[in-house]
Amino acid sequence: MMYKSEEEFLKAYNPDDYERLSMTTDILIFSISDEEHENYRKSSKKYMSVLLVKRDDYPFKDKWCLPGGFLDVHEELEDCPVRILERETNLKDIYLEQLYTYGSINRDPRMRVVSTTYMALVDKNRLKDKLNSNASWFNITYFEEKDDVLVILDNGNETIKFKIGKTLRDKTTDRYKFSVLENDSLAFDHPVVIWAGIERLKNKIGYTDVVFNMMPELFSLGDLQQVYEVILNKKLLAPAFRRIIADKVEKTEHVQGGEGHRPSALFRYKKN
Repeated sequence: MMYKSEEEFLKAYNPDDYERLSMTTDILIFSISDEEHENYRKSSKKYMSVLLVKRDDYPFKDKWCLPGGFLDVHEELEDCPVRILERETNLKDIYLEQLYTYGSINRDPRMRVVSTTYMALVDKNRLKDKLNSNASWFNITYFEEKDDVLVILDNGNETIKFKIGKTLRDKTTDRYKFSVLENDSLAFDHPVVIWAGIERLKNKIGYTDVVFNMMPELFSLGDLQQVYEVILNKKLLAPAFRRIIADKVEKTEHVQGGEGHRPSALFRYKKN
């Protein structure tokens, strides 16, 4: 039917004539964790970690997933991840960027659900309150091959493994399409979201300073190098690394205690 005016259309409009879908927001929250050990002279091993929550209801009851929730009909899209992030971590004003939008027809068995995903980077030391009882930080280890990647998540009590397939989508931009090859512990399509976030972070630390959102105010250069290495999943030569970050950090009068006779100098991020 053709309408002559906006007013005529709105008068005849019936929302039941249109198929509906729901919108959600899922947040990939990355941080850095230290391996605990009793040797105070030994520097703590670093891990990239992700915050997961265990679902207490169907669908995917007792499966782990990313923190998320439905977009309220009266809520702006960009306000939804801020609300969810504060609910899960009690943090405000932290680094948050839109990742991708996922809308596969069968990604949610309840209904057609489209999810706008976000990546957040936090310093766990800022988390003053305990996590919810159904939430846990999982350390990330991954083994990347040409056509797939095996990701292992471990929180000390439970280990989650999933495998992601990689298909080159655009050779000119080196863009890949990701698919789930193996998964038995994560809900929805969250394995793909997690790997997409890792890929985004790996790329961004090469040309931005986003990594400092995961660092404490003061840090040693050795600790900073470890963080780069766990994200990139490769060893870096110390002299080359220090040249790369020379203009990004500034030395302070503080030193790192508990490391024996030659404590390391502490640095901070140079914002200007």
